[in-house]
Amino acid sequence: MELSAWQQAGAYFTYQGQRYFYRVEGEGPALLLLHGFPTASWDWAKIWPFLVPHYRVYALDFLGFGFSDKPRHYAYSVGRQADAVEALTAHLGMAKTHVLAHDYGDTVAQELIARSQEQSLSFGLESVTFLNGGMFPETHRPLLVQRLLMSPLGPWVSRLFTKDKLTKNFHRIFGPNTLPTTTEMDAFWALLTHNEGRRIFHLLIRYMRERQRHRARWVGGVQTTKIPLLLINGLHDPISGEHMVERYCALVPDPQVVRLPTIGHYPQIEAPNKVVEAFLAFQRSLQVDKNAYRTSGQGKGGGIFFLY
Repeated sequence: MELSAWQQAGAYFTYQGQRYFYRVEGEGPALLLLHGFPTASWDWAKIWPFLVPHYRVYALDFLGFGFSDKPRHYAYSVGRQADAVEALTAHLGMAKTHVLAHDYGDTVAQELIARSQEQSLSFGLESVTFLNGGMFPETHRPLLVQRLLMSPLGPWVSRLFTKDKLTKNFHRIFGPNTLPTTTEMDAFWALLTHNEGRRIFHLLIRYMRERQRHRARWVGGVQTTKIPLLLINGLHDPISGEHMVERYCALVPDPQVVRLPTIGHYPQIEAPNKVVEAFLAFQRSLQVDKNAYRTSGQGKGGGIFFLY
């Protein structure tokens, strides 16, 4: 779907004085999609048509991303993004939902899991599926531009960032045979620069430090939750690929993992059919053994799968 059509099909809601873009379509159980840095909900456009026949699918642009507001004087944090997710679910009357998350969205999902553990989350989490992301700060390998954005040079790096630099960095993190098209790069750039978004890159990327500061909370939540979890990972990703899978399998009990050997950091864009296949298979398994997933974890036998 073209970016303009994606925007036209969406809507906006206001939370704490800021306007958020979101999309809703489909019928059935709720499924909430949480996008990554530095892009937006349009990341899900390729898998969206395959999900809406099965789910009532929701996606939003986090504050500072895509078509949502991008305030320049704002303390961006994962916690505040999670607050906005809760506000959206309340606005739309969602009592419970499955979650499919990527990258930055993984971290927001980890915060939602932690709140669920504390019984402070305002809605129920039925399951969480993670795509590539820095779930474990000790295995996250940021690009040079990301490290510069976190440095004192961040404000200048933000302003000097160009579409050519974005393209070069994306070519490093995508699989060699699944590089983004020119049209896709045009859309990514349009999302980044909408509402002068370049000026706040250095503010958004502070989440990387948050991952270190809140590691015990966010990693511990994933390790101890009874919520069914799945990881779908593009192994070719230099940021959070195969090395992250190894850490996930070492730390998470009975891990359910689907490995995509030739795919990079954006599986939902590079291999949309494989992501949908893996996600729907996981969801079917939940229906077969739903009670076991929600109680002692019996029937949640781990597994590692390869999709070529």
